[in-house]
Amino acid sequence: MTTPRAVLLLSGGLDSTTTLALARSDGFDVYAMSFQYGQRHAAETNLARRAGERWGVRDHVVATIDLRVFGGSALTSDVPVPKDRPMDEESGVPITYVPARNTIFLSYALAWSEVLGASDIFIGVNALDYSGYPDCRPEYIRAYEQMANLATRGGVDGTLPVRIRTPLIGMTKAEIIRLGMRLGVDYSQTTSCYDPNERGEACGHCDACQLRLRGFAEAGVRDPAAYAQGSGAGSNA
Repeated sequence: MTTPRAVLLLSGGLDSTTTLALARSDGFDVYAMSFQYGQRHAAETNLARRAGERWGVRDHVVATIDLRVFGGSALTSDVPVPKDRPMDEESGVPITYVPARNTIFLSYALAWSEVLGASDIFIGVNALDYSGYPDCRPEYIRAYEQMANLATRGGVDGTLPVRIRTPLIGMTKAEIIRLGMRLGVDYSQTTSCYDPNERGEACGHCDACQLRLRGFAEAGVRDPAAYAQGSGAGSNA
């Protein structure tokens, strides 16, 4: 039997790196895709490259696009990243949401999967411990998969049906961390922060840092990632 190919969206963060480890453990020949899209936390791309090397991806494409031309997000404009926001309060879609980001990323992955002859596209979205983004929900993924099968040659003629795989979508952050540890993920080589300092150290106070730190606390282990001095979090606190 031939090894199945898959395209995997790899940011260098906790969720996507765990997804990569899981895809490799499930026997997929992984082609990783990352993006430099004008994000203020672009240091994650270097970690994505390391994760790809560690987990033996077949190829790793880093696509450069500039979502700063639209703005509309604290990650792609000069709008301040919210800090110390209560995570259990319903507050709508936060300013760190990048408009249509997952739709754009999945479209790139879909195009590459057609070229590669890969049916499977992995994305590490999560619908439980997440920041309220509309493009992380199961109904969005289902709708995108349906669209993809209407928009591609292999989907229309049935020779290459598209499957959007989201193995983490129903897991808590603590469950994801425990899974990654069983698979051998080195979480010191991942980043989640929306507003790292010039050395790439996490702030410990943005939504992503808070979700990550809570996940590690609930998993009963210390987060090994680098946090800025005085942040009160992580291994460098």
